[in-house]
Amino acid sequence: MLFDRRTPPTLIEKLRVAIWPRRNWKRSILYVLTRMSRLRTAPSAIARGAAAGVLVSFTPFLGFHFILAGLLAWTMRGSIIASALGTFFGNPLTFPFIWIGTYQLGNRLLGLETDLQGGGLAGQIQDMTTNITNSSWDSLWPAVEMLWPIMLKPMAVGGVIMGLVAGLVSYYLVKKLVGAYQVRHEVGQPA
Repeated sequence: MLFDRRTPPTLIEKLRVAIWPRRNWKRSILYVLTRMSRLRTAPSAIARGAAAGVLVSFTPFLGFHFILAGLLAWTMRGSIIASALGTFFGNPLTFPFIWIGTYQLGNRLLGLETDLQGGGLAGQIQDMTTNITNSSWDSLWPAVEMLWPIMLKPMAVGGVIMGLVAGLVSYYLVKKLVGAYQVRHEVGQPA
């Protein structure tokens, strides 16, 4: 490779860069915004894609965010690339706040108890992980059935509500920013 590193990064360095940017957060955020603004499509399509990515990052379905955001952007006729960039809203710094907020909102909307401090939720999760680790793959579905009412259902309900709000805010912000960038830099739209 022409611009390959002389010494390849170690596994620890790769993990650190995945969690914390190499330079700083401002530069990383500006990079994502610049990449999004340089997409050659209408600002509204880019904004719809970014909003889909932000909305999906509030759901508890980790590992499927890119796929779900791409499908949602496709159904909304938004940019699939912008939806992938929008999922970066959910990252190791924001996920704890997102998860706590979606869990508490979902429990309130469903009329359930919110017990983050007590041993109720922690005890049930401990029982579930013990069942999974001590058993075979046959215990995976009962574990999901156990986890759905106490955690995934409230987080999904709260995540959709919070994700819609954050998605709408991001839609208007991204549309305005991309539109201004394209006007300023005279980025042509595809013919």
